Amino acid sequence: MLDVQFGQASDFGKVRTNNEDATGFFIPASRRQSRSHGYLFALADGVGGMDLGEIASATAVKVLAEEFAKAQPGAPLVSLLPRLVQQANEAVHDCTLAPEYQGKRMATTLVACALRHDRAVVSHVGDSRCYLVRGGVAKQITQDHTWVNEQRKLGLISASEMAQSESRHVILRSLGPEMFVSPDTTALTLLAGDVLVLCCDGVHDEMSETELAAIVSQNKNIEEIARELVARAVEIDGGDNTTAQVIRVRSVERVGMYRGRPYRLPA
Repeated sequence: MLDVQFGQASDFGKVRTNNEDATGFFIPASRRQSRSHGYLFALADGVGGMDLGEIASATAVKVLAEEFAKAQPGAPLVSLLPRLVQQANEAVHDCTLAPEYQGKRMATTLVACALRHDRAVVSHVGDSRCYLVRGGVAKQITQDHTWVNEQRKLGLISASEMAQSESRHVILRSLGPEMFVSPDTTALTLLAGDVLVLCCDGVHDEMSETELAAIVSQNKNIEEIARELVARAVEIDGGDNTTAQVIRVRSVERVGMYRGRPYRLPA
C-alpha cells in the first residue's frame, strides 16, 4: 500500500516580523482510510501588500484539510482537489465580509497535493510550487500564476530576465479577491523513492532546482531534511517567510481503473 514519510518547516526569515505562510495536512488513520481517502498536504503564502495575509493562508489550508477529511470515500482526486480549492477560496473571500475584517483586503497563494494508491494530484493558485524529485533530479510540476511567467510563455522575456525582473512577484491569480478561482491541476504516477516538495517563493526564489534536489534526496530523517531546506533558503537571503513540506514516497500500491473504480494490479 501507499506509504509516505512527511516533514515540514517554516521560518520568519531575517526581515519579516510575522509569518504569513501556513501549512495543513491530512494523514489517514488506517490502511482502509489510506485507500478510501489518501493523504493531503497543503501550503499557502499570504500575499504581501494585503492586510491580513496570515488570516487568508491559515483559512485556506484549514478548510482544505477539513473538507478533504469529509470527502466521499473513493472520490476521484483529480476532480475533488480543485473543488476543495474553490471551497477554500470561498472561505477566504467570506472572511473579508466578516464584521471584524470589513474594509480589509486579503489574499493567499495555495498549492495542494493529494496522494492515493500510486497517484498524486496537485492543484495550485499563485506562485507557491510543487516539485517532483526523482532519481536526484527535480522537476517543477506547477507553473507560477505571475505576470513575468506569462511574459516568458509568450516569448517576450527570457528565463534569466524573468528571474531578475522587479515584477517577478506580481501575482495574477490568488485565493480571496474574487468569489471564483480557477486552479491548475496536474496528475502524476508515483514511484517508490519519489520525493514531492511543496514550497513558497521564499524557498524556490533562493535556490536552484539542482540544490533543492540534492538536499531532499539525502538519506536523512525527513523532518531534518525539511528544516535543512528552509534553513538553506534563509541562509542565502532570508528576505521573506520561508516554508516547505517534503513528502518521501516509500512504497506505492499499483492500481488500475475499471468503470471509475480502482482495482489492484499484480505485483
